[in-house]
Amino acid sequence: MKNNHLLILLAGTIFLSCNPKGTQTEQYQSIPVAEKAITDTSSVYYANYATYPKNLTQLPIGVFDSGTGGLTVLEAFLGLDLFNNTTGEEIADGIPDFKGENFTYLADQANMPYGNYSSEGKSDYLRELVVKDALFLTREPNRSKIVVIACNTATAYGLNDIENLLERSKAGIKVVGVINAGANASLDAIDKSDSGAIGVLAAVGTIASGGYEKTINKLIKERGYKGNFVVVNQGGHGFAEAVDMVPDFIDKKSSKVRANYRGPKIGTDSLSIKPEILDRYNFQFGNGAMLFEKKDGKFSELQLNSQGNYARFHLLSLIEKHREKGNGLMMKNIILGCTHYPFLLDTLKKVVEELRNYQQNGVKIYENILSENMTFIDPSVYTAKEVYKILKNTGIQNKDNQISTLKAYISVPAATLAPENLDQDGNLSYDFKYGRETGSEKQSVEVVPFSGKNINPFNLQRIKERLPLSYMLINNILQ
Repeated sequence: MKNNHLLILLAGTIFLSCNPKGTQTEQYQSIPVAEKAITDTSSVYYANYATYPKNLTQLPIGVFDSGTGGLTVLEAFLGLDLFNNTTGEEIADGIPDFKGENFTYLADQANMPYGNYSSEGKSDYLRELVVKDALFLTREPNRSKIVVIACNTATAYGLNDIENLLERSKAGIKVVGVINAGANASLDAIDKSDSGAIGVLAAVGTIASGGYEKTINKLIKERGYKGNFVVVNQGGHGFAEAVDMVPDFIDKKSSKVRANYRGPKIGTDSLSIKPEILDRYNFQFGNGAMLFEKKDGKFSELQLNSQGNYARFHLLSLIEKHREKGNGLMMKNIILGCTHYPFLLDTLKKVVEELRNYQQNGVKIYENILSENMTFIDPSVYTAKEVYKILKNTGIQNKDNQISTLKAYISVPAATLAPENLDQDGNLSYDFKYGRETGSEKQSVEVVPFSGKNINPFNLQRIKERLPLSYMLINNILQ
């Protein structure tokens, strides 16, 4: 099988259209892990798609994200009622559209945050992680009939890789990502003759990829919008990590400034806290929500230490960025381009209302840039709609079951990993996580079922409050 490694370097080049007209092509290079999955029977990644069931109907819907944030997408599936389940018409019939469908969920918690890989020069490693996620959901014993990428960064960097892998598998499995769904939903809410700004609040890696901006601008042309539009981007550095309680970004036990903090700090760029507009952030300081130090009566250090403060910081940063451009366009909506962000929707809405009423020298400086009907776009529902249509059109809806089931898995550091590669909380250390190289057969993480040992109690309570349908299925697992 040694010759297979030479074939890997030669076999992966195909050409794909890079624009709607197909007048140009760009070279697509398949990554080694995908080649191994298809061709190398000696590899730990080999998938043996030749034995995939011919009838996909009874297989589950596979969903993955870099953490528990993707459960917001699962919740959209479980609660969707936009179609008549008999005729397929887009008319609610009082019956959940995915009634009886089974689900497999993977939270790649050990490798999160995905958004940092590109900034650390590890985009290829991120692509490998995304393909591994898809392999988990399409190999025994978790074979799925469709793969849903419930992660914007994973969609931006790995959708092409998964599409190519599944096409070559010839197993008939489709993949759906969340970016197209979010972009279409944003434009659906805007009249074709109108003008305006569309905000995108997403992980740093998603913003760096340009995935949303390119997709929105492409759809504006394809759908015949006549007005003037701008896309305003804000990379939510640390936001998703705070939601999932990643210690490098939030630590409820800390009461003072800490050395291992990696979230936004005082500075001048769009990912830094600006003390001169501190009153606009309206940060919460009680109960350890903000860790700080002062010098000569002024803040010398500020460290965000609550999910709410992360939400406040990034939303104001996005809106302030738009205000400073001075183009006079109204912000029509803001896409929550990360599945973790809807957990803080109440806070985000509250910040918008605060800014509408904020005055500087008696003038409401944000009033004329925030549309009266400005909304937040959660791509989850639109992703679920797309999956429903695929299942309906391909005839693989599961109509035999009456009750949906869930198998949920989470990645954790491998038990064989050397202690020096872990931090004080037993997670992959930052330097090890973002220092790994592609192509290794040695596993640095392992995937285990959800349990009380690997789900943060704070996260579980948040899921219970915000995602009741998902929680009910997860609670069955935990019990």
